[in-house]
Amino acid sequence: MGKENTVLTIDIGGDSLKMAEFSFPSGGGMTLEKFAFAEYDIDLKEAGFVEVFSAVYNRLLTENNFVSHGIRVSISGQSAFTRLSKLPPLGEDKGRIEQIVEYEAKQTVPYPMDEVIWDYQLVKHTIKTESTPAPEPEPAPEGEEAAVPPPEESGETIDEMEALFVAVKSDLVSELADVIQESGKEILSIEIAPTAFFNAARANQIGVNQCDMILNIGGRCSSLVFADQGRVFARTIPIAGHSVTQQISKEFNISFSDAEELKRRHGFVALGGAYEEPDSEVAATISKIARNVMTRLHGEINRSINVWRSQYGGNKPSHLYLGGGSSLMPYTPRFFNEKLRIPVDYLNAFQVVGIGQGINKEQLLEVAPMFSELIGLALKHIVTCPVDISLMPQSIKQYRALQRKKPYFYASAVSIVLCLLVFYWGVTKRLDFDKGRVDVAKKEVEKTNTLVDKVKVLKRELDSAKGEYDEAMEIISKRKQWPGIMNDLQKMLPDMVWLTLFEGTGTLATSSSADPFARAAAAPAPGGRRGGRGGAAPAPVPVAAQFTTTAGVTEINWIKFYGHSIGFKQNSLWDEAFRINLKKCGLFADGDDSIVFENDGYTPEKGKNNITSFKLRAKLKDPIKK
Repeated sequence: MGKENTVLTIDIGGDSLKMAEFSFPSGGGMTLEKFAFAEYDIDLKEAGFVEVFSAVYNRLLTENNFVSHGIRVSISGQSAFTRLSKLPPLGEDKGRIEQIVEYEAKQTVPYPMDEVIWDYQLVKHTIKTESTPAPEPEPAPEGEEAAVPPPEESGETIDEMEALFVAVKSDLVSELADVIQESGKEILSIEIAPTAFFNAARANQIGVNQCDMILNIGGRCSSLVFADQGRVFARTIPIAGHSVTQQISKEFNISFSDAEELKRRHGFVALGGAYEEPDSEVAATISKIARNVMTRLHGEINRSINVWRSQYGGNKPSHLYLGGGSSLMPYTPRFFNEKLRIPVDYLNAFQVVGIGQGINKEQLLEVAPMFSELIGLALKHIVTCPVDISLMPQSIKQYRALQRKKPYFYASAVSIVLCLLVFYWGVTKRLDFDKGRVDVAKKEVEKTNTLVDKVKVLKRELDSAKGEYDEAMEIISKRKQWPGIMNDLQKMLPDMVWLTLFEGTGTLATSSSADPFARAAAAPAPGGRRGGRGGAAPAPVPVAAQFTTTAGVTEINWIKFYGHSIGFKQNSLWDEAFRINLKKCGLFADGDDSIVFENDGYTPEKGKNNITSFKLRAKLKDPIKK
């Protein structure tokens, strides 16, 4: 059989490990292909339970060559806590139901919630109240019809909700799961043995129409399950075959393994009463020990029945079905039949399972009562079971969630790669396009730069020519400046004033080495004489005086005048009139110190010389460049 249509189920019991591989034909149903059974041959007190399980589990895998990749696991009820709790009416509000269930779990589970793996199964059932009889009608008066009696009121139906809680220490489940996963198998589900036992019983129509009990007597504990028309109540009882072996070991003062061997060879449940004891004293003692243990177990069963009926309103059990290895002890069904006074049979869960051709039926018959849990686990592979409890560790849930997301991760990675390729292609195309535009722009820029260089050369040539032109024009414009000044001075000279010298200079501190005014003072007056009293008055001389400029001066700011005037009267000085005319002409700067005499002039005395000499400086408004 291929791995795709097979599943391997394992039941991790208190003192043994059961394994079975089922196949699922295409036509429906399921078939047992292989099975294996092994007891733990090491005392669990000397070694850890997980180490013992790991050794036996790996040995059975190697010896039987199971091909299934998926595994469904059940754990002994001894390692779990189960409790059935009634819930208040919650209607169809799922969120409210989950809150109440979680609160009930915190109140019910005796361990810290962060240390356990827990799950629950909601069980909804209907309770019908007793009917109310109708009251008898009163007799009618004479002449009137009797009143019609009211109908009998039928009982009301009430829906109740219960939650079956299951909690297991997370450390134990995680360690067992690690051992299984290290073997290369995939865990499909984890639950407890009582719920798997119940699902197998329900598949065989047990507890469908009445209340039936299912008792699994194992090695270290017994699991009692009530199946009452859809309702379920489970209880783990710490009394089983291990208790019988312990009592035998104490009674005969032998080792546990020897006591187990004696139990298997001579053990049976004593009939009690007036029955004759066996010839072997050892067998008689062992049978009494077994009966005492079974009596204690019966007491716990009665107590469970009372709890079921009084606290949960369950129906009275009508049938008891046995399972588990310790239930194979002779006279066990008869003992419970006498004590409970109800029919007792072994649970045959193989009614819904086909047997493969390679199965040794004789070996299977010896262990068949112990394989009900494995069948209940296999049923979850093809149908929805009444009780679906999942005790998967958080690490496996996270791993499965990651596995479910892997296709999306791969699709996302492919999408990212495609996006990157498209982006790269787009960027490459854009770069090629931009590079082409850059090349075109570079060519245009080169052309433009060539034209700019030509324009710059032409601009420099133009500026050079314009400079020469401006210089020439300035020279031409300056050429008329001195004649214009001379003409203006000619107009401003009074009739009785003439100039002998004027000089252009840059600053007042600058002067020629030879004082031109001294030379002018030595110059002869007009007519070859100074003139004097009684002499004829000389005629005014036009401006044709000597002109000079100070050496080294590049810009003329001042003009110095030297000249003479004729005064006929003591107060009539023509040189002062000349100075006033210079202020008014507009050629010279404004201000009192712009046109001033550098000497006091000469005032002729009466009867003496009537010719004056003056020295005058004037600041030009517009300087003249040489």
